[in-house]
Amino acid sequence: MKLKMGTETQDEVNTRKGGLRTMPFIILNESFERIASYGSQTNLIIYLMTYYNMSAATGTSILGIWGALSSGLAIVGAIIADSYWGRFNAVAYGTIFTFIGMVILWLTSMIPQLTTLACSHFQHVCNGPTAFQLAVLFTSFAFTSIGAGFVRPCSIMFGADQLEQKGNPENKKIVESYFNWYYASTGIATMIAVTVIIYIQDRFGWQIGFGIPVILMVLSVSTFLIGSPLYIKVKTDTENLLLGLFQAGVAAFRKRKIHLPLTGCDDYYHSPYETEVLTPSKDFRFLNRACMIEDPERELNPDGSTSNPWNLCSVERVESLKALIRILPMWSAGFMMFVDMNVFAFSVLQTKTMDRHIFPHFEIPAASFSVFLIIALTIWITFYDRVFVPLLSKYTGRPRGLSPVTRMGIGLAVSCMSMALSAITESIRRKRAIAEGHEDDPHALVNMSAMWFVPQYALLGVAEAAHGVGQIEFFYTLLPKSMASIASAMYTVGTAVSSLIGSFLVSSEDWLTSRGGKTSWLASNINKGHLDYHYWILAFMSFLNLLYFLVVCRFYQTENDELPHVADEEECDYRLLHES
Repeated sequence: MKLKMGTETQDEVNTRKGGLRTMPFIILNESFERIASYGSQTNLIIYLMTYYNMSAATGTSILGIWGALSSGLAIVGAIIADSYWGRFNAVAYGTIFTFIGMVILWLTSMIPQLTTLACSHFQHVCNGPTAFQLAVLFTSFAFTSIGAGFVRPCSIMFGADQLEQKGNPENKKIVESYFNWYYASTGIATMIAVTVIIYIQDRFGWQIGFGIPVILMVLSVSTFLIGSPLYIKVKTDTENLLLGLFQAGVAAFRKRKIHLPLTGCDDYYHSPYETEVLTPSKDFRFLNRACMIEDPERELNPDGSTSNPWNLCSVERVESLKALIRILPMWSAGFMMFVDMNVFAFSVLQTKTMDRHIFPHFEIPAASFSVFLIIALTIWITFYDRVFVPLLSKYTGRPRGLSPVTRMGIGLAVSCMSMALSAITESIRRKRAIAEGHEDDPHALVNMSAMWFVPQYALLGVAEAAHGVGQIEFFYTLLPKSMASIASAMYTVGTAVSSLIGSFLVSSEDWLTSRGGKTSWLASNINKGHLDYHYWILAFMSFLNLLYFLVVCRFYQTENDELPHVADEEECDYRLLHES
């Protein structure tokens, strides 16, 4: 259906806007924002331990909770974007919020009264931060979390909006390629963040190291707003999406005793605003009661709309709720993957005690070793999109390569391998540190190259690339178009849940293993602690999660490895098996 706009249709307007010409503005906005955010966050454990006198476990838990808040707010940002603001406004406001958070964090390095005095190695008791100092620090975290909650789920989907051309047979391939290259561009931005920005922080101090991200955020806001006249700005759904999904569940519960017909859809309510007449799907049939009309005179208004959405919902709303339920099992299988990704704080402490020289007069900053993860991620995505997919298409007839579910499984398996390798490497490092007499000196350099950590970072990069892109594509193609931002937000919210799990795991291990006056496995002095045990726990949990993923896969059926979008008026290929 074409919407008239004066003498032009919406389709005609879209031909003058959007397209590949908008990509530089959108991708540069996200790239600048990511360089600023990751450049400030990656090395932050050192900042908290040095200027706020926090222990390694406490600092890691705080950073984990901050990451959970940033990711958890993505679902809020996605709902506001889809229902009220639109994705353009969400990205614009989110970028401004992040800018404010960066300014406050930079001020903590500029004003001495906002941090505590550094604790020397000879002090047994150090002064902790005051309530005011923590309030300022946490205010910075809050603003950047709100900004990330809007930008992360909406930016990638806003770019997809610019490429949507239903009449173009190549459109699906273009959008799929866009997802891969968008992910690769953010990988390159993160690579710059964990190398250049971290190097500046180590070389020139925190004032300059936090000041440059502030400048980058100014560029991020400016770049995005300059491209505003060229963007396609999709009209929002004025209904509250989350409330509508909740209403569908309540309506189905209230009508739980009515009989469900096996065929026909004359008794189902269709919203006057629906562009197509949908037939309720057969899976989760109990939810179909929410859109069944019992008494037309009581449940419908004269204009055909529902009189009480808590008793009667449209078929479209019920199908949206079903689509969300369908992805939950596969979504939960990705939690452990991101728990494994949250080991960087401890990895920074490990590499800081090792030989990081690659040239006689140049050493890699400890926090920059995650660049090897980004390099592996970028190489995998490039190789997969440009080499593997064409080969697989040529010899097997699969034009899109491996299915999203297969890629997700590969990512989970590789992350399990990475954690096992991390445990082995740390065990070797710790034994060598003790043998050299450094057990009581966590700052002493161990005669061992930090390059031992490169393979585990590379494996994590491949795992994130395979699982992350596969999961976003899986969500995007299974959810209705009206829930596009939620498709991306589900991925981000998964990282929030994982951050909470990781923080809880760290706090629990630190408390349990330090009882009775014992040295915690996660002690700030990692030579006395047992980080290798922590990694073995993560490896075991990752293996159990892989088994859970395989069980979840049994509840899905695949047809021709295709995943058409719900909005294409085709039935999704991945859906839960019908109720017996």
